[in-house]
This record gives sequence, structure tokens and C-alpha cells, in this order.
Amino acid sequence: MTTLICDCNQTMPLDPKSLGAALNENLTLHSTLCRREAGAFIKALQSGEDVVVACTQEKRLFAELAEQSAGAVSPIRFVNIRETGGWSKGAALASPKIAALLAAAHLPEPEPVATVTYKSAGRLLIIGPLGAAERAADLLGDDLDITLFTQGAGDLGAMQERRHPVLGGQIQSLAGWLGAFELKWLRNNPIDLDLCTRCNACLAACPEDAIGFDYQIDADLCKSHRACVTVCKVAGAIDFRRQPETSSETFDLVLDLRATPAFSQHALPQGYLRWDGHDAKPLMHLRALVGEFEKPKFFVYKQKLCAHSRNDKTGCHACIDVCSASAISSERDRQQIKVNPNLCVGCGTCTTVCPSGALTYAYPRASEQGVKIKTLLSTYARSGGKNAALLLHSQEGGARLLGDLGRAAQLDRGTRGGTHGVPARVMPMALWHTSSLGLEVWLTAVAYGASQVWVLMTDEEAPQYHEAIRSQMAVAQAILAGLGYQGEHFRVLHARDARDLAALDGDLQAAPAQCVSRSASFAVQSDKRATLELALDHLIEHAPVKAEVIALPAYCSPLGALKLDKDACTLCLSCINACPASALQDNQESPQLKFIEKNCVQCGLCVTTCPEKALTLVPQLNLTPQRREAVVINEMKPYACVRCSKPFGTLKAIEAMLGKLSGHSMFQGAALERLKMCGDCRVIDIYSAENETKITDL
Repeated sequence: MTTLICDCNQTMPLDPKSLGAALNENLTLHSTLCRREAGAFIKALQSGEDVVVACTQEKRLFAELAEQSAGAVSPIRFVNIRETGGWSKGAALASPKIAALLAAAHLPEPEPVATVTYKSAGRLLIIGPLGAAERAADLLGDDLDITLFTQGAGDLGAMQERRHPVLGGQIQSLAGWLGAFELKWLRNNPIDLDLCTRCNACLAACPEDAIGFDYQIDADLCKSHRACVTVCKVAGAIDFRRQPETSSETFDLVLDLRATPAFSQHALPQGYLRWDGHDAKPLMHLRALVGEFEKPKFFVYKQKLCAHSRNDKTGCHACIDVCSASAISSERDRQQIKVNPNLCVGCGTCTTVCPSGALTYAYPRASEQGVKIKTLLSTYARSGGKNAALLLHSQEGGARLLGDLGRAAQLDRGTRGGTHGVPARVMPMALWHTSSLGLEVWLTAVAYGASQVWVLMTDEEAPQYHEAIRSQMAVAQAILAGLGYQGEHFRVLHARDARDLAALDGDLQAAPAQCVSRSASFAVQSDKRATLELALDHLIEHAPVKAEVIALPAYCSPLGALKLDKDACTLCLSCINACPASALQDNQESPQLKFIEKNCVQCGLCVTTCPEKALTLVPQLNLTPQRREAVVINEMKPYACVRCSKPFGTLKAIEAMLGKLSGHSMFQGAALERLKMCGDCRVIDIYSAENETKITDL
């Protein structure tokens, strides 16, 4: 692989020797790679090897040069080292960080995953006032097959010439996604828009002005004079006797002009756009949504691990609550959740809040992200860097903010104060979505040697994502604080746009927190809980403080124990059947309830299932060896069958049952005595009793 570095007209202090040593490559320093030295770029492309270009400023120009150059067959990757460090006030110390960014760019692309396909033929539905809808249709031109759904005439009024089909009535529902929207509406107006010729005779005849230029009758104004029916006798478009009729139709795209949208979730379905009548971007975007499109299937769901439902009881529903696309729903009858891949926008927040690992992020996989984080931190440390802070940001809004910050620092010539830019110890890492990585990966980054993990969030993210990330960070911080690691290791940095650059610049100058004394070597696993355990093992082994139990926040903790009220528990063992993680177990030889704290995901299914309400969740991290062992939390003396002496049930459970049923008319005498017998003896006693009526006697 060939790496091309450029100091951008000598505005960055780059050291090709130290960077080359970190990459095990001989590097040539360029100053105008995109201009006079473009020949070096073209020559590298003709080598056939992958090429890494340390510039995103002229990404488009480099792509055009590659297309126009004969023999330029090498794949190209681009990495930003300028705004992310080379233009900061600490640029002279940023060589380890730049080496790490270049090393990460050398990693292979993520493995392909299954895709979700959308097919759109350009059938567009525009909902809104008829005049505004017709104006939008005119701006879109003839490339789309447009249908209008009138919501009144509006201020503009309808055109005399009908250029597009018009629907009217009361919208009942609109659901779907790109290529598969379904509209259901009630046709409840006396005027049939398919028959109406817009002759305007009804408007002129109506004494109450109950008919607007959308050619629909306002029932609140109409006084039943029926003059409109008389003048429309030939066309026959008006019929007050017509019964309301439910209709439905499918569309590929929807443009909504209403003040109240059809969808209220933060992440709207693909193919659904809103227009305010001014910004032309939604209209331009619609024109591009014709054809066949693919996106990765961003998630993998393992129902066997899911803690959502058992035996008609609901436990964890974190993924349903946090999803901003309304793509996740409950299927309690099937003891699982359902994720609609067409609605999923790939934010990955559901995988972050999932305590069991039933939902995992698929593109890129956690293991691939782990390799990238490990490469960044290990290269940084190997190049002499210390106290690395990992800054996770989005590929769009977050990258733009860091670009603005880098340019502001480069233009600010003041040596004291002013804008500092991205510090030399802060390594940005772009994600498809900032909330796609969670607790187990953050702790792994600290185990790899990171001083801090920061997440830069903008207004791109839904409000519930901010809360979810902060809650997960509270758990992670409590763990490190309990282990004795000093400082604030996790933080959400929020910036809307350039207005918040000064605050962001200040946040990035925060002092480092305490690092581990020795970096970990384990790899991030595909199983979330396995990765979490590996990270905890390393952090506990090198912890400055040796504790036994760390209390964790009550909200959102994936780790914890159970508190059992032994006086209330009858050892019915219904909690065992409810537990999806095998944290609760029984003993085939004796009435015992065992608990393995390491397996508990704090879903609460056992708590909601317990008929005696004897269980309570205790969020904590137990640092003793007993956390991995099956510990007996309750046991009872077995009850012996009064006929054969075989143990069955527990003494407490049988006595409680006898006490509750002793006054019942059906359990008197011999019937009550049979409750003290095992199942086999009970059957034998029924058939051997002479006073019992048998079915053969009937």
C-alpha cells in the first residue's frame, strides 16, 4: 500500500521520516500534491497497489485525475490529517496522532453484509393545499408520476388546467417506505374529483361559498340548497347521496406540505420528505429517488438471547424505546422483538442499549471497529504519544464541525488564547452514527490505553440518543471510578454548528484521565457480553484500587445482582423459566435456587414473573470470584409424599397451598389429603378409592 502525504503548501509541520517509520514505509513529503506534484499521485495509481491520500480537501479533483489517467487502476482512500491535527496549535506534537490516522486508513474495508433493496418507479404522492401541491408538481417537472391529495385550496388556489390526478377525502393512514408507501383514505365528499371538469359552475351557483378552488364541499358551510347539483347535472360529479368509501393506493415517494407531518419520529422513512415551499433541496432529492437502491442491513438479531419477553411477561424494551425510526416493535406472543430493515436507518443505538447482545451492529461489525480502535491507539503509543483521547464523531455533521474547528485554528494566529483546534492527543474516529458503539467498546478502548472516550453529538441525533449515551457513560464511569481510575473518562460533547465551536474547542482541551498501566491485547468479539467481560477482566487486573463491589446507576446498567426476600419466596422456580441468560438455575437433586451474577443482564423478567414479588434488581459489579459461580441464594426442605415418601415440591410451598385450599369445598377430606401426595400416588389413590366415581360408570 502506498501512502501520499502533503503539507498543503507548507502549512503543516509533517515529518516523513517518523511517519514512515510508524507505517514501515518510505514516505516522500509533498507540498502541492493536488497541483504541480500531481504526477506523483498518478504514478502511484498506476502501481496497482492501494493508495492512501492524506488529503480530503481535493478529494473530488483526485478522483477526476484518476478517471482521466491511463493505467490508473489502484483503489484510493482519503484521510484528513489537516483539520484534525496538522492545523491545530499543537501541530508540532501531532506526529503520533497523524501516524495513527494513516495507519487506520491502511486497514481493509469492512466485510460486506446482507443488503436491503428499494425499488422506486417515481410514483409520487404530494399531500397539501391543492395550489401549493400543484406548484410543487410543476417544479418537479415530468420525470415523476405525480398524484395530488388535496388538503383544501390554500392561498394559491388550484390551477384551471388539471395536469395531475387529484385525490380528496379524509386520510386514515399513511405507512411504508421508499417504493412501498400505502395510503388509506375515506372518500366522503359529495364531489367526485375524477368526474369534475373544473368548469366552476358549482362555485358560481353555491349561495354559501361552501365550495373552494379545491373543488370539495365544506360540510360546515353547506346549507343543503343543492344548487350545485342542478348546474352539474351533465357532468354528474356531485352526489350528496354517495356513501363514504374507503380507498387505498400505493406510492413510491411522498412529499408532505402540511404543518403536521404524517410521521412524527425523528428519523423519517426513506422516500418521505417534507417541503416548506422555499428550500429546493427536498425537491432535488426526490428527483434522484427513482431506480433501484441498496443499503446494508445494519443489524443482526438473535432471538435466543433476547430479554424482551417470556411467558407473556415483558422485561427489557430498551431498543423499542430508543429507536428514532419506529423500526422496532414488540412481538410478545413470539417472545421477541421485530426489526423492520426497511425503516432502520442504521444508527445502532438499539445495539448500544441492548444488555444481552441479542441485537448487534453489522456494518461495520464491532470486531472491525475494535481493530480500528486498537490500531489507532497502538500506533499512537508506539510513535511516542501519551494520554490518547478517542473522539467518536459522525461522518457528516461531526466531520464538518471538526473541519470548521481546524480552519478556525489555522486562521487564528494568536499564540495565546484563541482557537486551539483538535489537540495532538485527541484522535478523531468517524462513525456511521455516533451511538452505534457503546459501553463494552468504550471500556475496551480504555483497556487498549485510551485516557478518555468522547462522543461528539450534533443535532443530527435524536434527543433520546443523547440520553441513552449519557446513561451508558454513567455506568462505564462508575465502573472505572470504583476501580480507582482517576478523572473523567467518558463524556458527551454537544455542538450544534459554528456557534458552538468555541465551547467545543474548550472541551477538547480537558486534562487527561488516568490510563491503564498496561494496554490490553484481546480483540473485540462479535458477542457483546464476551467483549464486556474481557474489558472488565483487564481493567480489574490493573486497577489502582482493589474493591469487592461497585454500585452502578439504577438506570440502564447491564450488570448486577438479585436481592431475594426469602420469607416471601416459595421456591416455585418460575423465575428460572423466565431468565433468558441462564443467570438463575435450579438443582435437580434438591430444592435450590442458584444465581450466576456474571450472566445477569438486569432485564427484570424474573422480577415481573415472580408471583410472590420476592425479587429485586441490584445494579452492581461484583469483583469477587463468586460473580462467575453458581451461588445458592435460597434453598428449602423438600416435602415428602405421605404415601411413598418421595420428595416433591418444597415444604413451604405445599403448606402454603394446603392453607389456601383447605377451606375450598372441592378440597375436603380425601381430596385435601391427595394434595400431600406426589403425582404418581395421586393418580393411584384416585383409581383405587372405592367411593370415587369413574368415567366408565357413567
